[in-house]
Amino acid sequence: MSRNSPSQIALPLAVPSPSGVLRIVVGHANAHVIEALQSSERWPFHVAVLTGPPRSGKSMLARWAQGLAGAERLEVIDDAEHVDETELFHRWNAVQQGGVREGGALLLVINTDRDHGGRRIALPDLASRIGGSLHLEIGAPDDAMAADLIHAHAEARGLSLPDGATDYLVPRTTRSFAGIEALVATIDRISLERQSPATMSVWRAALEALHGPEQQRLL
Repeated sequence: MSRNSPSQIALPLAVPSPSGVLRIVVGHANAHVIEALQSSERWPFHVAVLTGPPRSGKSMLARWAQGLAGAERLEVIDDAEHVDETELFHRWNAVQQGGVREGGALLLVINTDRDHGGRRIALPDLASRIGGSLHLEIGAPDDAMAADLIHAHAEARGLSLPDGATDYLVPRTTRSFAGIEALVATIDRISLERQSPATMSVWRAALEALHGPEQQRLL
């Protein structure tokens, strides 16, 4: 998989599209994560920690990885930041003792955001073990990935965007998975309300609804 060419891969869990194909956009922000998830047998201590911002596809990627390895060989704990630390400690140890299956692995999925950072582990034994595990972080989308995300969300909604839409929208929206998803949803809503195609006047209205009247300047 080239890290220089954002693409799309088929996934068992992803954004539903009208054609029924489920997919996730691949770009610089997550290509290294996808590469590592395909080789769970190489993870230090057979454990990986997957972190990333909201709506970045962490859970989808985790289920995809589990589908590749087999549920009996890869255990996934989603929203691990809400799981009791003692339980996580026991699950970590169970993998070392072959609790999943010989050669099995454990993937912890933790939601993070820029304002609050990641989970701060209070249990020293767990902190040291997690510290030695493989850490995989999904970053913020770059321009190319943001454009691909806009098209993917639009296709999933059956929303037709004319040529030039991403050239206009990408420089003017936030570089976040959740923000891009919200932008497409807002364009779709305004287009339906006006009963008009999603052209530039609709894009501008969506940007203003999300970011205020000064949004016409480039972010």
